[in-house]
Amino acid sequence: MAPAPKNFYIFGSGISFSISPTIHHAGFSHHNLPHTYQICESKSIDDVATLIADDTFGGGSVTMPHKLTVHRFCDTQTETARLIGAINTLLVTDAGAQRLITGDNTDWSGLHTLITEYTSRTQHQLQAGLVIGAGGASRAALFALHKAGVRRIYLVNRTPAVAEKVRNDFSGLFEVIVVPSLGEFPHTPDVIVGTVPAETTTEEQFACLFGDRGLCIDMSYKPRQTPLLTVAQRHEGWVSVTGVEVLLAQAFDQFRLWTGLEPPREKMVEAVMAREGRVERSPLGVL
Repeated sequence: MAPAPKNFYIFGSGISFSISPTIHHAGFSHHNLPHTYQICESKSIDDVATLIADDTFGGGSVTMPHKLTVHRFCDTQTETARLIGAINTLLVTDAGAQRLITGDNTDWSGLHTLITEYTSRTQHQLQAGLVIGAGGASRAALFALHKAGVRRIYLVNRTPAVAEKVRNDFSGLFEVIVVPSLGEFPHTPDVIVGTVPAETTTEEQFACLFGDRGLCIDMSYKPRQTPLLTVAQRHEGWVSVTGVEVLLAQAFDQFRLWTGLEPPREKMVEAVMAREGRVERSPLGVL
């Protein structure tokens, strides 16, 4: 019997360019699911409360600036989401007669897949990792580095007090070392994860960061070629991963959680390519 049609959304501000509907509609189509996925822009997460409460709500992607506040509409959170302190995925489950909204996080798992594939392929042990930015995506990146076994994890943010709060929030789980600025980073990192909007950065900021080899991931994908990735690509020993690849990696996990089905990865990538043009792929082989 075919499932009942459900409505899925991406909630955020300034997301009219989002390619998430393209990705998930490709998955729904492949599995003949009667669902929809729509962009819902809002400055406050309170503005989408009625959509989440509606019986036709199937689940949601959550992006800036709502990852730290959407928990107010969750009946429960996964242990991982609680540890990270940020939610990017809403799930709907039925517990008997009760309908539950669960907050989860697939930003971290998508990043973890990319990082562990890099270490598996290169046998490069990641000693030092750097996360740029201290928002909801940053929390997922820090957790992914920790789970991937990175020994020294550094965090830099334009407002040090915000970075220090993130450090304190994780203090019972692992150590985060806050550095005042990129120019004061004490080591050459093996992995760098950018989590800030690309338009707020310049190539000059990142020139001091790159050693002989490593992995550079930028979670920002508008524009696709960011200043951070441009600098990384000038260094032959560095593998760079675009924000589109990160978006796809976490979307695969979302699709599996929402539907219980395996995401048709190639179909999803092909749909993005048809809409956006060629998708630059890292040599990691995870997409």
